[in-house]
Amino acid sequence: MIDFAGIKNVIMSCTGYTGAGGFEIYMPNNDGPAIMKAVMDAGAEFGIKPIGLAARDTLRLEMGFCLYGNDINDTTSPIEAGLGWITKFAEGNNFINRPAIEKQKTEGVKKMLRGFQLIDKGIPRQHYEICDKEGNLIGEVTSGTMSPSLKIPIGMGYIATEHAAIGSEIYIKVRDKLLRAEI
Repeated sequence: MIDFAGIKNVIMSCTGYTGAGGFEIYMPNNDGPAIMKAVMDAGAEFGIKPIGLAARDTLRLEMGFCLYGNDINDTTSPIEAGLGWITKFAEGNNFINRPAIEKQKTEGVKKMLRGFQLIDKGIPRQHYEICDKEGNLIGEVTSGTMSPSLKIPIGMGYIATEHAAIGSEIYIKVRDKLLRAEI
């Protein structure tokens, strides 16, 4: 806890959630306006502007970072989500559902979270179907947007493992039309 902008007991952290430099500031709700004013005043000479969750969402998606509730939840495992690197199987590290997750790590998974870019014109959105060339359902989009940095539509979704190879062509179903995409 620190004193920040004249407010006591503020928590600052740097999670790197968007893949960029920056900080998160935690305070009681009633202190929010004073802290916001102090930040905006301090950055005025640099042309600082406030941004919202949409900016956070596009930045984290460009980096391939998962958002809980979209890309990961209590029905997905860290192995399916490609987060095995943060799942520590060290001896004595007995986390919830360890045996099942360890089995996935050694035997593989049925679905995998993959990033993709749309080739055809359109924007992928959460819950859109991911299909193969014949229109068979092979997955679901978890997050999607127009990438502000790349200027192309991008997304992430869970895809049946046999269709999830990098470079594979997939199709995103948008209003009953299959749009080409590449993993």
